[in-house]
Amino acid sequence: MEAGPGRERGGRGGTPEESARALAEFAALHGPALRASGVPERYWGRLLHKLEHEVFDAGEMFGIMQVEEMEETEDEATGEARRKQPNPGSELCYKVIVTSESGLQADNPNSIFLIDHAWTCRVEHARQQLQQVPGLLHRMANLMGIEFHGEVPSAEAVALVLEEMWKFNQTYQLAHGTAEEKVPVWYVMDEFGSRIQHADIPSFATAPFFYMPQQVAYTLLWPLRNLDTGEEVTRDFAYGEADPLIRKCMLLPWAPADMLDLSSSTPEPPTEYYQAILEENKEKLPLAISPAEHPHNHIFKVHTDVRQVLSHLTHPRFTFTEHEADADILYNFSHFKDYRRLSQERPQVLLNQFPCENLLTVKDCLASIARRVGGPEGPCWLPRTFNLRTELPQFVSYFQQRERRGEDNHWICKPWNLARSLDTHVTKNLHSIIRHRESTPKVVSKYIESPVLFHREDVGDVKFDIRYIVLLRSVQPLRLFVYDVFWLRFSNQAFALNDLDDYEKHFTVMNYDPDVQLKQVHYDEFIPQFEKQYPEFSWSGVQAEIFGAFKELFQVACAKPPPLGLCNYPSSRAVYAVDLMLKWDNHPDGRKLMQPQILEVNFNPDCERACKYHPTFFNDIFSTLFLDQPSGCHVTCLI
Repeated sequence: MEAGPGRERGGRGGTPEESARALAEFAALHGPALRASGVPERYWGRLLHKLEHEVFDAGEMFGIMQVEEMEETEDEATGEARRKQPNPGSELCYKVIVTSESGLQADNPNSIFLIDHAWTCRVEHARQQLQQVPGLLHRMANLMGIEFHGEVPSAEAVALVLEEMWKFNQTYQLAHGTAEEKVPVWYVMDEFGSRIQHADIPSFATAPFFYMPQQVAYTLLWPLRNLDTGEEVTRDFAYGEADPLIRKCMLLPWAPADMLDLSSSTPEPPTEYYQAILEENKEKLPLAISPAEHPHNHIFKVHTDVRQVLSHLTHPRFTFTEHEADADILYNFSHFKDYRRLSQERPQVLLNQFPCENLLTVKDCLASIARRVGGPEGPCWLPRTFNLRTELPQFVSYFQQRERRGEDNHWICKPWNLARSLDTHVTKNLHSIIRHRESTPKVVSKYIESPVLFHREDVGDVKFDIRYIVLLRSVQPLRLFVYDVFWLRFSNQAFALNDLDDYEKHFTVMNYDPDVQLKQVHYDEFIPQFEKQYPEFSWSGVQAEIFGAFKELFQVACAKPPPLGLCNYPSSRAVYAVDLMLKWDNHPDGRKLMQPQILEVNFNPDCERACKYHPTFFNDIFSTLFLDQPSGCHVTCLI
């Protein structure tokens, strides 16, 4: 048995008055996080001391014990059982026990301990760090029980660590910073913290803690009851989850279980689900109003904070005002919430949003409403999608069913409400998907394993996606247009179902990283190249299938009253970007077909490329949406 870590560095001292003031400042800065994690206030004073002085004194209280799985044998002559022998094929197992002779008292203010982090990373950087950070691969392999010899990181050892790390990973998220900085961070506790085992009724609690003065993250460990010498230190790996079935799923990385008999059906959620979303969004639905009427030559005053509109809207029927109170049209970049007040006070004011449009633009809601046309499996134009927060058991069953049938099991984990592929991961590791549920709310969608590819002379056959701008003029009656120009994005490496963390192979969004090549092909160049590569498929036929998917999507989105559907507010108009890919599928008669796959719908999309190459873009948009004059504009009416 080995002792846990134990070390202390110097730090500031001080008078009792200074100590009290320091504790008050500490509580003001970190109290909300500590309370949210359930850390009792009796520990805060000693915690501050240990943080300031970098006191790692767990070694004085705990030890790590290696547990060998023993195998019983029989005496061949007598048939009597003999002493158990070590089982050489079993994994090493460790546990942490209390070694202090006086045990450990939960009411002792010193009974809180700091655990160091051995490895911290964002998932997309894990492979690179294992390959490049000296000693990291060796340490992780040893910690995870993976045999690794030699100085040079081997691809096999790196792959094993990347697979096993989901049994050891913990996560936290920074509350402030850019969208990139707020992507969840994953970490592996040091050898001491990683040896603490699971128990449904644990003896200790743990929580990640970010100490702002040092900009360092630790894990805090504190007891939930008094412990005697020799008792085991355990924590709940599914902390906070009471539902037995979901707990069983969450514990699968450590306790394998067969979920095949569980139904994988995911019908549309009940009304209460949508009502809760409305309340969570703090959106107030409008009162019923009559459509605004304006003279045919009325000049509309536009109030907007969208720079591209200010720079490119030149139509003579529109002018700009800096005063929101004077505006006929509010064209906001951020989400509008109080439709009720607007409908009461200024019902004639038009705006660029619909109440409840998050049903389209948030990925879990999009998957839910799509089931109105495709049933529990969803429609053919949307990849099979599960909400990891509410449909984890169904997903696990579906994954295991596919695994048993030998079907492709690549999946893509996406946050509900982030764009630009942030915190989005392709994997075939069930444990990884289950653990991602612990970070931010996510959906998991079937990864398109057989995409229609585009041949690039420089790199080969690559993935591509297509963006259409869709204009929603009204819900009742449903009036939907699509801009005649579409935009293309390409991967930078030839597609293959390997190297799943290789961004430039599996993703197409390249325009936010200045160090990454951005391949641009305009739609009018793309169409003849596409038809040359796939002569049996005309683009007009493929686009007809795409437009059919758009029509079905908006029909189901508007089929029910709010909050189950988009609200029929006569003063609302909206511009959305619909991103999609094409995948290979088969007709019932066996012929191959290109099936559109809608990936996401974006609110207030970035229209920089549209404005750059098509100067009339916003004139066409405003004429269609606000003047009801689509003729002469570069738009096609879908409904």
